[in-house]
Amino acid sequence: VDHQKDDWVGIHQQICQLLIPIPTSLPCGLSEKERKHGTDQLLERQEHIISLALHAARRFVWDGKHKEAIPAALCALRFQTHVSGPASLCLVPAYLLLAQAFTGAGDLPQASSCLSQAQWVVLRSPGCSAALQAELHRSLGLFCIAEGNLEQALYHLANDVYLVSSTFGLKSLETSGGYFHMANVFFRQNKMDIANSLYAEV
Repeated sequence: VDHQKDDWVGIHQQICQLLIPIPTSLPCGLSEKERKHGTDQLLERQEHIISLALHAARRFVWDGKHKEAIPAALCALRFQTHVSGPASLCLVPAYLLLAQAFTGAGDLPQASSCLSQAQWVVLRSPGCSAALQAELHRSLGLFCIAEGNLEQALYHLANDVYLVSSTFGLKSLETSGGYFHMANVFFRQNKMDIANSLYAEV
């Protein structure tokens, strides 16, 4: 019952009506043009569900409602896998959101599994953008903080800052997140001079 409630609050309420036509197959006897139109409409509907689910998962994670974020991120991952295939870079944002949600909910083994999947997809994709690699490193850094592995967290967060700054520039707003998380790590290590310097940079 709790899982059903989380699912309903997390995403199902928003996409329930969109799911009705998804499982039904196209009727026989359609022309090639009608079949293509039906397939295009189905793909468009699936992409709309993915967008809604990712947006809902992000909103719940930002609001600290990690349990509610899990069904939405899982929904996005399931539909994105169906649309793009199991090794597509398009899966990485859903894996990273799932990892954040599981970490926030205290389920570190599940979070680790999601991060491993995201890492595997990125490593298999030589054309992966620096921005997506940075997002992966930031998620790995935050996971290491949750585990208490602060040195490894700094390694990933430094990679995040490097990749983001190489794309957007050192003084870009996008780099401030990496600096902020690094400052928090140095603060926890009682290295106040470095922490304060990074907070000032943010």
